[in-house]
Amino acid sequence: VHPALSQAFTQIAQAVQWLEQTKARQTLTVSTVATFAASWLVPRLGRFNQRHPEIEVRVEATSALADMRQGRVDIALRHGLGVYPGLEVTRLMAPVLVPVARPGLVDSAGPLHSPADCLDHPLLHDGDRADWRLWFAAHGVAEDARAERGTAFEDDFLLIRAAEAGQGIALVPQEYASDEIAAGRLVQVLDKPWPARFAYYLVTQPQARERPAVKAFADWVLDEAGSAA
Repeated sequence: VHPALSQAFTQIAQAVQWLEQTKARQTLTVSTVATFAASWLVPRLGRFNQRHPEIEVRVEATSALADMRQGRVDIALRHGLGVYPGLEVTRLMAPVLVPVARPGLVDSAGPLHSPADCLDHPLLHDGDRADWRLWFAAHGVAEDARAERGTAFEDDFLLIRAAEAGQGIALVPQEYASDEIAAGRLVQVLDKPWPARFAYYLVTQPQARERPAVKAFADWVLDEAGSAA
């Protein structure tokens, strides 16, 4: 065979092999909020990749609820009440909220002995300013206007950064602040956790779980959530 033809045949064979390998791989698009992706999903994703190297995962980090009817997103991991009409919904876990602050922030005014003591300090809030009010109510603290004062952040990642900067006490999911607590950048100022009223849910289109890639990821993330709990 002429060398030029031999080289051409080799290139064709390599191209066919590449196409077969590409066809065999499956792409899965997962939509979730940035804080959950950074603090929970991404650190664990390597285990899924090792278990399913044939599936390429694309993570979309957005606060907007994915429109799954368009078919662009295969799985959504969302924090809410689990009410998503027309979609298949599976509860993953309910995060535990803990009050955290920069080390030494509350010491200057004396240690905290009860949840009500938090009212004497600046409070940092989530976007709807509901978590502190509900946390105080869960611990039997009477309604107080101070419970809704302070800076609010739409994203828990920003809330944690504000607490690290010493701007006040933040009430955040324990899982989100675990690295900061372990590194000593934040401390849990009271041992008074309370499960959040919302939970995380895995959301797919009806019958989507019949697709091997979707089923594989759903089974894995449910196992991970069970292990974390």
